[in-house]
Amino acid sequence: SILALNPKIKTHANLVPSAETKENKKKWKRNGDKKCGSCPPLYNNFDDVKHTTLSERGALREANRCLKCADAPCQKSCPTQLDVKSFIGQIATKNYYGAAKAIFSDNPLGLTCGMICPTSDLCVGSCNLYAAEEGPINIGGLQHFATDIFMKMNIPQIRPPCSEPGLENVFKTSKVALLGCGPASVSCGTFLARLGYENIVIYEKQEYIGGLSTSEIPQYRLPIDVVHFEIDMMKDLGVQVENGRELSTKDVTLNGLKNEGYDAVFVGIGLPDPKKSGPFKSLTEDMGFYTSKDFLPKVSIASKPGMCKCSTQKALPQLSGNVIVLGAGDTAFDCATSALRCGANRVFVVFRKGFTNIRAVPEEMDLAKDEKCEFLPFLSPKEVCIKNNKISGMEFFRTEQDETGEWIEDQDQTCRLKANYIISAFGSGLHDSEVKEALEPLVFNKYGLPKVNEKTMETSEDWVFIGGDIAGVAETTVEAVNDGKTAAWSIHKYLQGKQGFKVAPTPQLPRFYTPIDLVDISVEVCGMKFPNPFGLASATPCTSSPMIRRAFEAGWGFAVTKTFSLDKDLVTNVSPRIIRGTTSGHVFGPGQGAFLNIELISEKTAAYWCQSVTELKADFPDKIVIASIMCTYNMKDWTELAQMAEKSGADALELNLSCPHGMGERGMGLACGQDPDLVRNICRWVRAAVKIPFFAKLTPNVTNIVEIAKAAYEGKADGVTATNTLSGLMGLRADGTPWPGVGDEKRTTYGGVSGNAIRPVALRAVSAISRELPGYPVLATGGIDSAESALQFIHCGAPVVQICSAVQNQDFTVIEDYITGLKALLYLQSLGLKGWEGQSPPTPRHQKGKAVTVDAVMDKKLPSFGNYLKEREHIISEEKRRVTIEDLENKLTSREVSQPISTIPTIQDAVGKSLSMIGTYNQLNNRKQVVAVIDEEMCINCGKCYMTCNDSGYQAIEFDAETHLPHVSTDCTGCTLCLSVCPIVDCIQMIPRQTEYIPKRGIVTITT
Repeated sequence: SILALNPKIKTHANLVPSAETKENKKKWKRNGDKKCGSCPPLYNNFDDVKHTTLSERGALREANRCLKCADAPCQKSCPTQLDVKSFIGQIATKNYYGAAKAIFSDNPLGLTCGMICPTSDLCVGSCNLYAAEEGPINIGGLQHFATDIFMKMNIPQIRPPCSEPGLENVFKTSKVALLGCGPASVSCGTFLARLGYENIVIYEKQEYIGGLSTSEIPQYRLPIDVVHFEIDMMKDLGVQVENGRELSTKDVTLNGLKNEGYDAVFVGIGLPDPKKSGPFKSLTEDMGFYTSKDFLPKVSIASKPGMCKCSTQKALPQLSGNVIVLGAGDTAFDCATSALRCGANRVFVVFRKGFTNIRAVPEEMDLAKDEKCEFLPFLSPKEVCIKNNKISGMEFFRTEQDETGEWIEDQDQTCRLKANYIISAFGSGLHDSEVKEALEPLVFNKYGLPKVNEKTMETSEDWVFIGGDIAGVAETTVEAVNDGKTAAWSIHKYLQGKQGFKVAPTPQLPRFYTPIDLVDISVEVCGMKFPNPFGLASATPCTSSPMIRRAFEAGWGFAVTKTFSLDKDLVTNVSPRIIRGTTSGHVFGPGQGAFLNIELISEKTAAYWCQSVTELKADFPDKIVIASIMCTYNMKDWTELAQMAEKSGADALELNLSCPHGMGERGMGLACGQDPDLVRNICRWVRAAVKIPFFAKLTPNVTNIVEIAKAAYEGKADGVTATNTLSGLMGLRADGTPWPGVGDEKRTTYGGVSGNAIRPVALRAVSAISRELPGYPVLATGGIDSAESALQFIHCGAPVVQICSAVQNQDFTVIEDYITGLKALLYLQSLGLKGWEGQSPPTPRHQKGKAVTVDAVMDKKLPSFGNYLKEREHIISEEKRRVTIEDLENKLTSREVSQPISTIPTIQDAVGKSLSMIGTYNQLNNRKQVVAVIDEEMCINCGKCYMTCNDSGYQAIEFDAETHLPHVSTDCTGCTLCLSVCPIVDCIQMIPRQTEYIPKRGIVTITT
């Protein structure tokens, strides 16, 4: 029966013998079996293994969980000071470009760092959600997601248009050389180019670019295309890279660069020489010994397609048997997991200290543990065992920590490990005498590294700056990036000072910039030029003049004052009066889907607001200030208040005819706005009183809002605002008392529901008015919390939008999200990207956010659990063994920058775009039917589609008892309930029905 697995209410307790359950759980297990001592063969498998990788679904859920804290401590723990709150907030609103812009503005290698940053020791370690049960935010995964989406957009970086005036000659004539094309140099070069410098050259020793990101960080953690993408973005700004040029007395030297006319030099060559001492000095690769500096580059060359055009053999080091990796840092664990991909049967990571103070971060250790590497602490190398000129094992001393904290070797305690290969990861240094001579005249410290001012990255020579490993401060890629960033400002300061100019005392580095930022989103309404379509609604964010001032400084295009009245109608609010909604379930904190308020109009006087308008217009002449006013149904009052507001300098008026609580009982607000005759007359009075535009603010608490809009139109209102809040009762406590409950009696009243919960109502109102009154200006409000939702209202006919609840959820800075998001949506339309939905690219087939890359497992009905998962892993393992680096390189495509194929739409172009597609039910075509299709590779086997179809639909989905894979039968009617409850984006899609749809009528009456 199709209902065999449908949930049923239990009538008895469940009972299954434990012996059976132990066997049954193996059929459904998705995580690793703790009793299993091995993992699937990983030979030549360099697919993504990061625990932090997120799909769009995962990113949206995680971003919405973030609190977006004030004075966010995560930012303070980031070496590059990323505005984490901002970029995560923009991911939550599906503004992936805005998020990427925020990231790349502070970190030009934002995608690299999103993939490999040890966030547990940096931003994540300071997350305030560590204080909550659910734990901290996956910041690295979110950073990776947003920047990866931007990479797929193929949009170039451009120089910011606002370079410092008067300094053009300095930017053109100053020559800067950077040595080494690793993270520090790429960062330094990018920021210098953004500042405006045009003569920047990077000299790179190798035939490949990217430094350690390319040569030593494995492909399964950092793909080579990511490294190339970030360097390409640097090249977009005009930075040149010359390969095959090394820092050496035989080639490039500091003195030589100075003689060639370079004004400043940045040294970012890393620490190229491995530390190799004691029992390892005489060992060679033929014997089975590698240093990390030997081993990891060989692995990279054989696994990173397009890394270099070098003539060396692109084959993985062939390991077998047991491999010992010496070291406790991140590099050691990269060696360990790479060894498994080179054929090692077992890998032992050996280190001197214990687990509690190991240098490697949890991200690296957990991966090695998952791949069944063994960890051996408290061991120090004694000697290497050689047999037939091959490594056969290694002996160790036991180490321990004495009472003073010193680590000592206990000569009496030794152990021996059999091994076929040894890889040492004891760090690196600067030992090459030719390199050191090439660095003259720099002064070196006791560690053999150039002396450096750690706050400016300046060396003993004022024209030479260093960063990355060679500076001795950075231990991670992100810290190397920040060294380059710091050095860029110091170089700028030095070069400007050399020409007699001063720079700002506080660094002012330009932000990331692309053609998207050039998009014009200004719009004209009733003769008023709005700099952007985003304004503050007449509500809590406009409680006072200083608040509006701060909003304008943040970038808001316009504001509607809180509604004010004549002094005789002044109000006093009750409390509590603004509460969280219940429409999104038990969600606490920011991100509320709705609010309810019983707040009245402004408690401040008309005189206060008129003075405020005058001051705001004087200080922000390019911003639009709309004065919101309210009176009883009295011509004299409306005339007096409207003229007072007009004289204050307001650009326009908004007539509040719609406040749903409190004011209606006083003969104001809703009492005036539900009757078309009253609305028409009030608009006529105001039209006779003032010359500036005015808009009637409409209520949704009527049978047909279009009739009210038509009355305003007939009364000569220049436009309408749709809509005010929806009257409602948000909820009651278990004891029957309402919330909010005012006073000792805990009384309440029906309040105004706002936020996303009323967006469908507001969209309906705006579109209906725009269809009935084409071209009539509508200011939209109600549930706008993103650029994406704002564009929906624009497409429904509203040229500008008003926002309140989104600010209540966060703060005024959300305007940056909305501006960049809207610009991106308009620009992307001009690119014609195939399959994109707004800023979302086509969803790849994936499991746990990682793409399913092996065709051989697709469409074989193999879910990702139990024995099916083992079969999938076996197929993938066999396929990976067959794949060569040449196969991968044959599939490579070069970066092609996307260029507009059509005119970038303006806001005016977008206004009303959807109206022709909205109409009556009878206009819908019931012959063009669709059916659901389920992608089994993306399915997580939850059965939600099956359950909703059974109990709320048409029993058209079968659910396999063994595989838990759903299958849509021919009974599907295309209702789309299954897609609506599916937790995986695009796992279910609706496709055209290929056969005629014949409804099942039940009992058919036969007529004769």
